Order: sequence, then C-alpha cells, then structure tokens
Amino acid sequence: MVKNLLSKIKLDRFVLAIILVVVLAYFFPDLGSKDSKVPLGTISSVGISLIFFFYGLKLSPEKIKTGLKNWKLHILVQVSVFLFFPLIVLAFYPTFGTGETENIWLAFLFMAALPSTVSSSVVMVSLAKGNVPAAIFNASISGLIGIVLTPLWVGIFLEQKAGEFSLMDVYVKLLTEILLPVILGLFLNRYLGKYAARYSSYLTLFDKSVILLIIYKSFVHSFEDKVFVSVDLKDMFLIYIGVLAIFFLIYFTIGFISNKLGFDKEDKITAQFCGTKKSLVHGTVFSKILFPASMPTGIILLPLMLFHATQILIISVLATRMGNDTVKRSIKSELG
Repeated sequence: MVKNLLSKIKLDRFVLAIILVVVLAYFFPDLGSKDSKVPLGTISSVGISLIFFFYGLKLSPEKIKTGLKNWKLHILVQVSVFLFFPLIVLAFYPTFGTGETENIWLAFLFMAALPSTVSSSVVMVSLAKGNVPAAIFNASISGLIGIVLTPLWVGIFLEQKAGEFSLMDVYVKLLTEILLPVILGLFLNRYLGKYAARYSSYLTLFDKSVILLIIYKSFVHSFEDKVFVSVDLKDMFLIYIGVLAIFFLIYFTIGFISNKLGFDKEDKITAQFCGTKKSLVHGTVFSKILFPASMPTGIILLPLMLFHATQILIISVLATRMGNDTVKRSIKSELG
C-alpha cells in the first residue's frame, strides 16, 4: 500500500527549485544582498509587470463571459478562497496575533487572503476528470479579484503593525505594476492571444523564473537579518500542521457544501480543487508590494511555500485516483 502511494507522488520540479533557491540564498547571498550591485529589485519589478501582462494576454473575454453561467460553483469557489480561508485564520488572532507569534500569524493571514492559482488548478481538475472550463474561469477571475481583496484583508492588520504602511500607496503600486499590465494584456488578447496560447509553456517558465528570483532576494535579506533564528524545528512542525489543518478543513467544507447544493461530480471536483488553492505567483509578487522593507519577507512567505508544496502533493494524488476511478467506471458502463 505504501509503495503504491509513493508511486503516485511525484515531486513537483518547481517545489524542488524553490528549495534549491532557498539553499542558494543561504550559502551564496552575494547577488541578492543589500550591498549587491546587481539591481535585482528593478529586475523583479519589471518581471512582475510582464507576468501580469502575459496573464492578461492569455485571458479570453469570450471565455470569461461564457463561464459566468455556472454561477453557484463560481460563488462557492470565490467565497472559499477569499472568505473561508481568512476567517479560519482570524479565529486564531486572539491566541497568535500578538507578541512573538504575530509575524507568523500575519504570514498565515497573507496566505489565506491570496487568490487561487491558475495552472495547477486547471491541470489537476483535468486529471481528475472535473469541469475544466469552470476551473479555467474560476482560477482566472480569482487572480483579478485578489488584486482588490488581498490588500484589504492584510492591510487591516498591517496598518496597526507597520507605521509606514499606506493602503493607498499599495493600491497605486498594484495599479501601475499589476492592474494596468493586465488590462493592456486583455486589450491585446484579440491580436496576440493566439501567440500567448502557443508559447504558454515558455511564459510559464518566465513566470516561475521571476518568482524564484524574488524568493531568492527575500530569503537573502531574511538570512542577513537573522529572522529565522526564532523559528526552530518545533515551530516549523507546528506551522506545517497549521497548513495541513487549514487545507483539509477547507477541502471537506467545500465538499459538504457542494453536496448540499446538488453539484454533480465534475463540479464538486472543480470546487474542491480550485477552492483550496493559493497562488505562489501572486503571493510572491504581492509580498514585494504589500509589506514594508522592515517586515521579514522570508517569514511572511514560509506558510505559503509550505502550503504550495502541500496542495500540489495532496491534490495530485487525489486527482490521479479520481481520474482512474472515472475511467474504470466509463469502461464498465461501455461493457455493459
């Protein structure tokens, strides 16, 4: 049984790349250090704008309009992503939201307030034989909603903690670095959208490269400032338990609500897979814009990176099993 389980688990190469980048940040910090002559900050800012320009370029206005029909499914997914997640974390604010654990709690809130991810949601839903068009719509629209809602959730507590934080400044940055590139991409979709679809794998590679660059820089600064000194193995274990608990609580809650709403199997799969995802791309980008320089970005990204690896691991196993079960039932029905 263990052997069969391990055979289904495939380590995501991007997760491995993240681990490697963190190791490089620890042992080879020169390029990302505060004294470095390499303008990684400028490079990553330009990269962020290009990521969201390509994101808009790949969004089809026609598909978004078509996707609006399945509104119950879409509402459930977006409520899960932007309401259920943050409310769970907020419930623990009285216990962990102050004192030594404040930054860790804020990191969990940041993770909880992020939008769903596009690529892995669609791939996993397809693998599990779910509603792929609905997955594309939900993952895409989630990224746009997150531009507005994520700063609102996090800003409530950042304004109290960081005196230099300004929600208006954050939205100006989001407007110039993210929203305007998305709008420009949407405008050019009819002309260049086919090329974005054709070279989608290269654009995904570019996205991940920029994310790895930002992660490297963030962890270099965190190691320089010794922000991880207060996080021992016990704390890391507890953080991961928290990540697992949130994932499964959301997953089974969505499943329960889907059954109550009478969703068929395909829509239930889509709701559970899209509604439990959190985007590492948006998280890494937003962390650069939302949090002031005085905040330990490495700590802020820690729960998100653990959640990213966890969601890929668990959902890939579930998707493979669901997809195989669907194929087996289809063969049985055809054989009569």
